[in-house]
Amino acid sequence: MRGLLATSIGVTCAAALALPLTPPASAATARPASAAEAAPSGTARATSPDTPVTSSLSDPFLSDHPAQRTLPDQPDQPDQPDLPGVPALPDLPGSTQSLPLTALARDRALGGAATDQGLPRRDVRHFSLLGVVWDDPAAELHGRVQVRTRTSDTGAWSGWQDVETHNADHGADPGTPESASGRVRGATAPLWVGDSDGVEIRVHPDTERRTEETATAALLPSGLRLELVDPGSTPPEHVPAGPPRSRTLTTGSGPAGAPEALDPPDAATEKTAGTATAADETATAADETATAADETVTAADEAEAGEGVEAGEGVEAGEGAEGAEPAAMTAMTAETAAASAANAPLAPLGATQIPALDRLGTERELLALRGAELTPAQRAKPYIGPRPSIVTRRGWGADEKLRESGFRYTTKVKAAFVHHTASGNGYKCSQAPSVIRGIYRYHVKSMGWRDVGYNFLVDKCGKIYEGRAGGVAKPVLGAHTLGFNSNSMGIAVLGTFTSAKPTTATVDAVARLTAWKLGLFGANPKGKTYLKSGGGNLYGKGKNVRLNVISGHRDGFATECPGRQLYGKLGSARSTAARFQGR
Repeated sequence: MRGLLATSIGVTCAAALALPLTPPASAATARPASAAEAAPSGTARATSPDTPVTSSLSDPFLSDHPAQRTLPDQPDQPDQPDLPGVPALPDLPGSTQSLPLTALARDRALGGAATDQGLPRRDVRHFSLLGVVWDDPAAELHGRVQVRTRTSDTGAWSGWQDVETHNADHGADPGTPESASGRVRGATAPLWVGDSDGVEIRVHPDTERRTEETATAALLPSGLRLELVDPGSTPPEHVPAGPPRSRTLTTGSGPAGAPEALDPPDAATEKTAGTATAADETATAADETATAADETVTAADEAEAGEGVEAGEGVEAGEGAEGAEPAAMTAMTAETAAASAANAPLAPLGATQIPALDRLGTERELLALRGAELTPAQRAKPYIGPRPSIVTRRGWGADEKLRESGFRYTTKVKAAFVHHTASGNGYKCSQAPSVIRGIYRYHVKSMGWRDVGYNFLVDKCGKIYEGRAGGVAKPVLGAHTLGFNSNSMGIAVLGTFTSAKPTTATVDAVARLTAWKLGLFGANPKGKTYLKSGGGNLYGKGKNVRLNVISGHRDGFATECPGRQLYGKLGSARSTAARFQGR
């Protein structure tokens, strides 16, 4: 089903800064330089986010690879003026090094066929997140992927770390435009390793799976490549959002922006009764509790860090974009302005954070956003949790030019699927924006998705982040639970929770987020709902499946996600979310 996004941008948005990742240097260095340092002579390097492969040209294999080339430095663009209400953010270019894997070992029992693939130790440009991709998204990697990395600040090599290979359970539903784009690739889960400049990888296939029928088949998927992701510079901490226009909720008189093209085609468009501008400086009691929990978990976090629509984009019409002065738009690209404008009813254009609302403000906002769809009983006593504070895409430093233009929506949000990113727990809370930028770039540039797959992400300190673009209060179609992306949302907790337990702050954040977002659509966090399967390994396409309103990924697909420990906390999250809703 298709819909139109009412677009109205009052002024032309300025182009983003196009700065080279590494300035030229007069002398070579012993080890690869960081993005802020000089690049050694004779080194191919990416000067734009789209450059696929970079490595030392002295490498015997990669020096002849057609993707290897040295690109000229791009000229600096004029600085954008500082504008009131829209804090200036640094250029966050980022880059991806894509290195083909080669044969490491052959098995005589298999006629000398190549078995293990990988890369020996090598110097590379700085990166913080990695993963392995291959050509056919329908192919599975049955085997073990292990990596070692060299820390850039000390030069020490890590031990071997396993990369989660089972990642096909994430992605757009079969047959949708996103899955059929021709750009999607098979991939492992990403692994966060921190700032590194050296890598070694080995991929060992599961030879016991071979049978007489598959004896001639390849042991591993074709086109294996190691993706090394530099998420770009870390945005400054505590960048203030634009000042709220008012502490009271005001309902706009203009028409609300209609959704853009919908996916799948049989979904109905979301109708918004009106737009609103919401800003409340009083945090909810739950948010205050979470803030205290954040401070408490930070000390433990430090110790733990070392361990294991198609209509196009634009600003929505009406007063929903109040607070977005024409001058403010000149500090952002068109893509950034569009992503920010999708949240215009909740925060000013260019805001890095959507502020928390108290219960009364949230109920007023609900009436403004969806009042025409509520029953008289729902209008008289709405069940919705106070809106939590949410870091916007601009807040965590999303490069909006990476994703596809436009937004896609489903009909409503009937259920929430909780995930873990399986990217490891060795990050500090202050690094969470970098982790998210790395996952975003990996999903889009390496895996071929249109945007980051999750609708929201939550870190170990309980901070909530906006995921896929389109507006946090809207039913944005994600790519998180294969077969059940329609009429649902995906919440990913940063980390791996197979054996590690999630923090109390994390579980509380999931409860606060679901109490609010599910409440916008009248869903009871402790209830059940029916979703129609789009096709998967657990339920066939078209089957109506009864699920918990707050479910784990494994409830819709045969997978370990969100990990045994996090899955075991979902009962608590359901009860807490229902209490936040006033049930």
